[in-house]
Amino acid sequence: MTRIVTRASSPADAEALARHGLHPVIARLYAARGVTSPDEVETEFKRLHAPVALKGCEDAAVVLADALAANKRMLVVADYDCDGATACAVAVRGLRMFGATIDYLVPNRFEYGYGLTPEIVELAARSQPELLITVDNGIASVEGVAAANARGIEVLVTDHHLPGDELPAARAIVNPNQPGCAFPSKCIAGVGVMFYVLLALRAELRKRGAYADGAPEPRLDGLLDLVALGTVADVVKLDCNNRILVAQGLKRIRSGRMQPGIAALFRAAARDARAASGFDLGFALGPRLNAAGRLADMSLGIECLTTDDIGRAWELAQQLDGMNRERREIEAGMQQQALAELQTFDPGERATLTLYDASWHQGVIGIVAGRLKEKFHRPSFTFAHADDSGTLSKGSGRSIPGFHLRDAVDLISKREPGLIHKFGGHAMAAGLTLATADIPRFTAAFEAVGREWLTADALSRTIETDGELEDAYFTPQFVELIDAAVWGQGFPAPTFSGEFEVASQALVKDKHLKLSLLRGRQRFNAIWFNHVDPLPARATVAYRLVSDSWNGVARVQLIVEHAG
Repeated sequence: MTRIVTRASSPADAEALARHGLHPVIARLYAARGVTSPDEVETEFKRLHAPVALKGCEDAAVVLADALAANKRMLVVADYDCDGATACAVAVRGLRMFGATIDYLVPNRFEYGYGLTPEIVELAARSQPELLITVDNGIASVEGVAAANARGIEVLVTDHHLPGDELPAARAIVNPNQPGCAFPSKCIAGVGVMFYVLLALRAELRKRGAYADGAPEPRLDGLLDLVALGTVADVVKLDCNNRILVAQGLKRIRSGRMQPGIAALFRAAARDARAASGFDLGFALGPRLNAAGRLADMSLGIECLTTDDIGRAWELAQQLDGMNRERREIEAGMQQQALAELQTFDPGERATLTLYDASWHQGVIGIVAGRLKEKFHRPSFTFAHADDSGTLSKGSGRSIPGFHLRDAVDLISKREPGLIHKFGGHAMAAGLTLATADIPRFTAAFEAVGREWLTADALSRTIETDGELEDAYFTPQFVELIDAAVWGQGFPAPTFSGEFEVASQALVKDKHLKLSLLRGRQRFNAIWFNHVDPLPARATVAYRLVSDSWNGVARVQLIVEHAG
C-alpha cells in the first residue's frame, strides 16, 4: 500500500522567507524542508563554513605546504565512484595550481577492492611518491597507512565516511566525522573535503608570504563545477553548506565556465549546460562517470575531468556514454531476471529481499538492489561473484527509511561470527563480502533482523508531497523558479498532489502511461514513466512539474510519481 502525505510547513517561517523576497510558493517549499531564516536561503560563496572548524584541515595544509616547498612527488589515491573521481580531479587540478608535482592512481575495484590497502600501497610505490593523498577513502585504511609508513611514504587522508574503532596513523586526517571534529556540515562529500583542504592550503601559503610579492593566488572557485557534480552524485544530504557548493558550481556551469570534461559530458548526455540543474548532475553526468568505475577503469573518468584538451575530453565523454549504455543494458537484463524470480511470491510475506545469480556483474548489483528496493519497498541485497573462482561473492544493499542498513549488517556479523568477511556503508546503502556458500545463511539472518526491526508502517511506502498547487502556478516561469533552486538528498525536489479527472490515457512505447488530466477548466499533459496500468476516471496524483518545449513553445508537463 502507498500513502500520499503532505509535508508539514510552518506558516510563520514561510511568511518570513516571503518577506525576504522569495516567491510565496518557493518560501512554503523551503519552510517545509526546515529552512527557518532568510540566511539559510543564501548561496553566496562567502557564506560557506570556514575551513578552520574542519578538524585536521590546518594540519593537512601544513603537510601540503611543506611538500610543495620541498617539491615532493605527490600521488592521489582515488575511489572509483563519481565522488572519488571528482575529488581526485579537484586534488590534481587544485594542487597543480599551487605548482605541485602530482599524479593519481585509481585501482581497479575488482582486483584491489576499496580503500588504501597494503596491495595498493605496493602498486603506488612503483611511481616512487613521497606523499600519498587519499580522496573519498582512507579513514578505515589502518593497515594500508601502516604499509606506506613502513616504506617511508607520508599519507594525508581526506575522507567523509564513518571511522572505525581505530584511526590510521597518517600525517594528517581530514574528515568531518572523525572524533572531536566540530565542523557543522557532517554530510559534506569527499570532493567537498578535498576542496576545503585546498582552501586551507591557500590560507597557509598566504601566512607564509607566498603571495606577498604580488604573485597571483590560485582561483579555487574554478573547481566548483567538479565539487557540485561530486556532491550531487554522491547523494549526500544537501544541508545549507552543501547547497552553497552546488549552487555556486551550477552557476559556473550555466555561464559556460566549466572544465572541458564537464562540458563534454553535458554534450554526450544531450543536456543543455546553460540550463544545468542538480537533476542533470545526478541523473545524466554522474551515471556516465560511475559507469567507468562499475564496468572498467575509473581513470577514464578522471582523465576526462582533468584534461584541458577539448578534443580529448569529448573522446573520453563518448567512451563514458557508451559504457553507460552498456551498464544500462546489463542492469536491465539483471533487473528483468531478478523481478521474474520475484513474481512467484508476495513480497508482503517477507521483510527483506536477497537475490544472487552467478551470471550477474558485480559492477551493477547496487543499482539492481536499488531497483528492487524501489519496486517492493523492502531492504534489498543482491549478490554476484567476487572473482572468476566463484568462492567469494560481493553483496550490495539498499534500504528504506527506518532501517539502518549498516547497523543491520553489523548486528548480523556479531550474531553470525565468521559469516561476513568485511563490510561497510551507511543507513541507506551497504556492501559486504562473504563466501558464496554462505549466502543462504546471510539471507536468513538478514530476514530475521528485518522482522525484528521493521513495523507494518515502515513497510508501507509513503510519498511525501508539498500538497496542492494553485492553478496559476502551472506555468513555465514557475518551473524556471523551481529549477533555479538546489534540490537533492535531504532537500527533495518539489512534488505536489491533487485530485484530477482523467480525460484520456494511452501507452507510449508499450511501457509509459501518457495522460490528459482535467481540473476545473484547465487541462494538463502528464506522463507516468514505466507504468502501464490504467487509472480510474478520477485519481489523486502525486507529480513533479517540468517544462516541455515543442516547436519553440514551452509548456508545463506533469511527471507522475504515484496515482490512485
